[in-house]
Amino acid sequence: MKQFLHFLSYPFSALFYLCFGFCIVVFHPIQWICFNVFGYKAHKDSVDILNWFLLRCLNVLGTRFSFTFEGEIPKNVPIIIAANHQSMWDIPPIIWYLRKIHPAFISKKELGKGIPSISYNLRHGASILIDRKKPQEATARIIEIGKYAQATNRSVVIFPEGTRSRDWNPKPFKSRGLLTLFEQMPDAYVLPVSVNNSWKLQRYGMFPMPLGVHLKHRVHPVIKISAYANKEALVAEIERVVTTNVTEI
Repeated sequence: MKQFLHFLSYPFSALFYLCFGFCIVVFHPIQWICFNVFGYKAHKDSVDILNWFLLRCLNVLGTRFSFTFEGEIPKNVPIIIAANHQSMWDIPPIIWYLRKIHPAFISKKELGKGIPSISYNLRHGASILIDRKKPQEATARIIEIGKYAQATNRSVVIFPEGTRSRDWNPKPFKSRGLLTLFEQMPDAYVLPVSVNNSWKLQRYGMFPMPLGVHLKHRVHPVIKISAYANKEALVAEIERVVTTNVTEI
């Protein structure tokens, strides 16, 4: 049965990439028009809708989504979304299911060009692009997005592992990015998110895409930054909450 499903994954993966490519090509000019003619809100709405369609593309592969909330998310406050990172497919569910809190991303600069729709959003939306080889410059950009989120009561997504784990087992969290955000967002809450099974979608690389993956996001209760005098202890608590809820299956 496994061999048969693996065989089927080839034509279904081709169909998926046709759908995916169509979506990002069509939404590129839509984003441009929304951003340049109608402004931030229209552009954000177009990005949200794009990511809804990207989830439907993944449905072609039999991918299912569970996005479980364990508590209320406070309104009109800045929020740091801290999650483990297993693949690029962690991101569309976060954008869609957390769209009400305006998630912006800290992304590597390589994603800022060459990918229709996605690169445009990273360059012109609220997200930032960083060069991981230039830590001082990266910190300055994180300060910038932290100040933005604090001033606008919006959210920043950070993957504290620094890069994707490539399997289910999370890498140790790096504290620098989180600590920088804590300094710039003293009124913020941290929203820990545990991602499971996203890595399975890239277990063979970009092709083929496995069939029938159940991608799960578990959103934990928020943690108020000001409740922790020791910010290193807060980083350790975030890592504990996120990683203890990441499983192999």
